[in-house]
Amino acid sequence: MSKVYFTNLRTTPTSNLLDKMERVIKRAGLEQIDLKNQFVAIKIHFGEPGNLAYIRPNYAARVAVLLRNLGAKPFLTDCNTLYSGRRANAVDHLQSAMENGFNPISAKCDVIIADGLKGTDCREIEINGEYCKAPKIGTAIADADVIISMNHFKGHEQSGFGGALKNLGMGCASVAGKLELHSASQPRIDLNHCTGCNICVKNCRHDAVHLNASRKAEIDYTKCVGCGQCVALCQYDGAVMGAGDTSERLNYKIAEYTQAVLLNKPHFHISFIMNVSPECDCWNHNDAAIVPDLGIAASFDPVALDKACVDMVTRAPVLATNNCLAGKSIHGGHFEDCDKFHLLHPDTNWQAGLEHAEKIGIGQQEYELITV
Repeated sequence: MSKVYFTNLRTTPTSNLLDKMERVIKRAGLEQIDLKNQFVAIKIHFGEPGNLAYIRPNYAARVAVLLRNLGAKPFLTDCNTLYSGRRANAVDHLQSAMENGFNPISAKCDVIIADGLKGTDCREIEINGEYCKAPKIGTAIADADVIISMNHFKGHEQSGFGGALKNLGMGCASVAGKLELHSASQPRIDLNHCTGCNICVKNCRHDAVHLNASRKAEIDYTKCVGCGQCVALCQYDGAVMGAGDTSERLNYKIAEYTQAVLLNKPHFHISFIMNVSPECDCWNHNDAAIVPDLGIAASFDPVALDKACVDMVTRAPVLATNNCLAGKSIHGGHFEDCDKFHLLHPDTNWQAGLEHAEKIGIGQQEYELITV
């Protein structure tokens, strides 16, 4: 079984959370990697401005200092987004990162947007996968010698949850790579559910959605690239995935993109099971956490790490401060020991991603949890 190391969030005057994180990643074996003069990509999500659930830069700074003390050349990195927002190009993306505290002073290392100014700077890494033959990975990540992922563990409206695999597979994809991940077919509008709220129109980066005379959304398929932003945004199930798009297929592709990112490279992964919001950090807001803050986990195996994190959230009680699970009928209204991510997003299947990742050799779902 893979080893996953875990520490809770209890502190003492002589051991704060930064100390505890450093202790758990050292126990997990980070120092076993040969880091001397190696370019180390610290893959992290900088958070869409307005969203406050992302990992604090203080944690990134402690990791960067540790890596530098071990002889590495670390840098923080992410790739541009496919959808409309403040991280869709390197200029806005860097500004957003700085606003959220990721700069050379606070984070102790430089920030590099891996796929360049407009998201076109990428390298195709051949893996001959079942779904993706040559994933398109941001060049700075493809050029790195070592990959470290720092993952905010939370829900996700398309993949079920976002953890190490999501951060690596989706986050390291260039804009063209994200298009490949999202679009098996173009989304469609369910007129019975569309309320004409206009959010899909305002947020379509490709100007492909408009309201018709009946105030129902319509998609111009000559402009639609299939990114799925309208599906993610719609709160009324008015925009839905096309026939070829499923959560399973997306998670399969994410696993294969992760395989490309990690191919022939030392890698290590840290997950923060705190501020477990129901949806991803790409929104410009974050809903209240669904479970209490649980801790920090680390492993060489991203599959085992994701499985350990989802198991911890499954066992945790639901917070009364977030009623997004209200009305769900399971265990007589008690949500301990239930799949909260599937309850939140019934059309998702996170298990498919872990199964495919295990199948293609990224890691294994069986793990030993070691408390530090």
